Amino acid sequence: MMTQEALDRTTATRPQGPDLADQPDAEGFTHARVDVGEVTLHVASVAGSENNAGPLVVFLHGFPEFWWSWRHQLRALAAAGYRVMAPDLRGYHLSDKPRGVSSYKVESLAADVAGLIRASGAPDAVVVGHDWGAMVAWTFAERHPDLLRRLVIMNVPHPRAMLRGLLRPEQLKKSWYMFFFQLGGIAERAVERGDFAHVRRMFRYEGLDAEETERLIDALRAPGALTAAMGYYRHAIRRVARGDIPAPTRIEQPVLVIWGDRDRHLGSEMAAPPPEWVPRARVEHIPEATHWVQQVAAERVNALLLEFLAAEGDARG
Repeated sequence: MMTQEALDRTTATRPQGPDLADQPDAEGFTHARVDVGEVTLHVASVAGSENNAGPLVVFLHGFPEFWWSWRHQLRALAAAGYRVMAPDLRGYHLSDKPRGVSSYKVESLAADVAGLIRASGAPDAVVVGHDWGAMVAWTFAERHPDLLRRLVIMNVPHPRAMLRGLLRPEQLKKSWYMFFFQLGGIAERAVERGDFAHVRRMFRYEGLDAEETERLIDALRAPGALTAAMGYYRHAIRRVARGDIPAPTRIEQPVLVIWGDRDRHLGSEMAAPPPEWVPRARVEHIPEATHWVQQVAAERVNALLLEFLAAEGDARG
């Protein structure tokens, strides 16, 4: 079980520091805090994109990242006329970090996305998710279909495919870290050891350069962020162990799955979602890309995103 010491590392306070404003930063991004219901999220956008006529596109990052992982996609889609937003998910970087593993159940994370879309004033949104952000996106699509325009998933299988995958020894071996993260306090200390040396090696092996790696590690240093991030895994694995597995819901909207085939963590055989639950899915493989596909193959990912949205008439709003 998670120790009280580990629980206490996750604070329930608002992000500290100067107020975020709509003035662009040095990279051309604007920042705001948005009350989405249970929590307040830090949200990044591209300066001026709030005036774009195209639909809203919301980008959801994974572990252990923050909004900045989507910088290439934010710029490309804003330039193409879309409204764009990328939050720090609950528990990450500058967003709220509520205490306790139960705060990180996937339904709550999906509700945060629904709250963000409603707060934006948009009637619906294209939701794009990678890694844990993709799992949140799957759940959002099932729980809030009225707010979903299109769905894009990167390198995470449909929840049913993931459950089946975890029954195979090969995938269990790849997913060892999910079970190690259940060790509250011990897992945090192991990841932090040597100034996040293991995380640094992992990112560089996966194709991220030194600057990218250090930006991601800096965000992970935010007080409480590491324990909060592990809370996603802790709640999910304990839920499966209890047999508390929600029934799937059919997703009727068009879905694009983009999969980097050099993923060391999740097998590409799980890329295609079950057609009985996702009947309008298209799967695009990028053979040379690793798990962090939107960063290491940004141009290809951007082209696929723009093609997928334009084919559905989204460029006209």
